[in-house]
Amino acid sequence: MRLIKSTHINFIAFRRKSILLSGILILVGLVSVAVHKGFNTSIDFAGGTLVEVRFDQAVPLQQVRDVIDAVGFEGAEVTHFGADEEILIKVKRIGEAAEASARIEQALKDSFGDRDIDMRRVETVGPKIGNELKTAAFWAIIYSLAGIVIYISWRFEFRFAVAAIIALIHDVLFTLGFFSVSNRELSIPVIAGVLTIVGYSLNDTIVVFDRIRENLRSRKREGYPVVVNASINETLSRTIITSLTTLVVVLCLVILGGPVIRDFALTLLVGVIVGTYSSIFIASPVLVEWELWRARRRKRQK
Repeated sequence: MRLIKSTHINFIAFRRKSILLSGILILVGLVSVAVHKGFNTSIDFAGGTLVEVRFDQAVPLQQVRDVIDAVGFEGAEVTHFGADEEILIKVKRIGEAAEASARIEQALKDSFGDRDIDMRRVETVGPKIGNELKTAAFWAIIYSLAGIVIYISWRFEFRFAVAAIIALIHDVLFTLGFFSVSNRELSIPVIAGVLTIVGYSLNDTIVVFDRIRENLRSRKREGYPVVVNASINETLSRTIITSLTTLVVVLCLVILGGPVIRDFALTLLVGVIVGTYSSIFIASPVLVEWELWRARRRKRQK
């Protein structure tokens, strides 16, 4: 028995409004990036030092921040890492990691002398490595999109590939815009999440495209918008069930996964929602607009 019965929603009627809405939201993200003068990149990209400290009992984060600021590391990120006794300190663009670690350790011991302090981990990323990671992340996304164009053009048609790429670019820009608006750090796990979104969104879009291709063969006498709309409705049950199942798992990761994978899980959460939306309201409408444009051009030529 089908969980969701057959629907007859006219999705295509909302295509221009949905494209306009997406354009506005993406523009908000781009404005946010301009206002913040770029993304709030983690030390993975910006370079810096990460220090993990464990106290014998929980200490207020604000007190730790005040201590770090007082020794010349203003603006350092200080957060809990797992348990309340564990503190993660991220200092961007400083000198040698050993020097930074020593200054931080001495400052903490001076301020919290009655506590046992364990410097559990010190890591550093130089500016050169950070720039290399930025370049690698950028090309990873570009190569994945290029591969998708080739694959879909081979399996379907070039117009399907263009529609899929527009939907994927929409998903990536929206997700990155969300991180800019919320001023969350852009890190390696976030980039990994973005690449995962590309795969998930593409899979959902391919299912709709496959049904469109089948219906174009069996329902040739019906108009292109009618066939596309029917195809979306026929796959809607599968789309909703798959998305809801994925969302439940990702939401559990966001809530219970802890700080190590929270940004990755949050990226997936935003991406699954946006990817489901784009496969219905962006990719398929682009196909319709493409076909209507071709029909108008043929009519003018005649």
